[in-house]
Amino acid sequence: MQLYNKLSAEERRELIREAGKERLTISFYQYARIGNPQLFRNHLFVAFDTQEVLGRIYVAHEGINAQLSIPADRFEEFKDFLDGIYFLENVRLNIAREHDNESFLKLKVKVRNKIVADGLEDETFDVTNKGVHVDAVKFNELIADPDTILVDMRNHYESEIGHFQNAWTPDVDTFRDSLDIIEEEIKEHKKDKKLVMYCTGGIRCEKASAYYKHRGFEDVYQLEGGIIEYHRQVTEQGLENKFRGKNFVFDHRLSEKISDEVISNCHQCGNPCDTHTNCANEACHLLFIQCEDCKTKYENTCSTECHEVIQLPYEEQKKLRAGKYNSNNIFKKGRSEKLKFKEHKID
Repeated sequence: MQLYNKLSAEERRELIREAGKERLTISFYQYARIGNPQLFRNHLFVAFDTQEVLGRIYVAHEGINAQLSIPADRFEEFKDFLDGIYFLENVRLNIAREHDNESFLKLKVKVRNKIVADGLEDETFDVTNKGVHVDAVKFNELIADPDTILVDMRNHYESEIGHFQNAWTPDVDTFRDSLDIIEEEIKEHKKDKKLVMYCTGGIRCEKASAYYKHRGFEDVYQLEGGIIEYHRQVTEQGLENKFRGKNFVFDHRLSEKISDEVISNCHQCGNPCDTHTNCANEACHLLFIQCEDCKTKYENTCSTECHEVIQLPYEEQKKLRAGKYNSNNIFKKGRSEKLKFKEHKID
């Protein structure tokens, strides 16, 4: 039984292009008690592989978190399969507003300790005792209230290119970093302010809202379906859009445009820009913001150093990165010392 990918990303890309079918980019999550995550993982892989589903799925004892690409003409088949799983029946499916047939090129279903890495050791709070879910209309009302604290539950590189007006965007690298920092900053308002949170699709707020209720916050709300669903609702209902810039997404697209405003800058020259790229030097692969001019000048690299590396023969590049583990502990997203955009230069 095949429980792993047999095709490379390039082979899959070619098949997608040859098929000429429209694909949908979809995300969903659900907190649930899964007794045997490995068995469930194998079941999902076999079914999704048959349905030509690609993407990244995490399964844990606490539930499932999925970002997928599926053939549009197999959507009903995919939905029927999910509805046949008792805790996924009628689960919210966030369908991307901007489609890319190549948003995912492999199927990866992995068993993890948690579907969202939170760093919490506290087993006493109930993740299902969550905050009040609100739609776009109610959300707009809440964030206009002076007694509301609006918090962006995403990371710095996400909120840098787009966020809601008047939101607090904590300067954090990971979700686990944000929980204690946010509580410490607003702990004096546990009783007298409304705590309103948002994230990309809702999964981080789901856990954070339950955690903050457990920690004594009394009036807790979360944007249902996150920025993705908010964008759909304001577009279809003609509501005022309170989001500025782009929504960062975790697939090959890297972002979706929510408004026409550009609120960030190229990390190399400082000009207005909100397009992320990964450094072409595979030993670096830093995620940073790069404008078209700098992309051309430095050939998709983040620095003079990396630009010099990619000029070397491929075998020499491989030798240079041998034995080096490329992790966020080494290259923080958009924060490498190699990026000297504040001085408007990179060398």
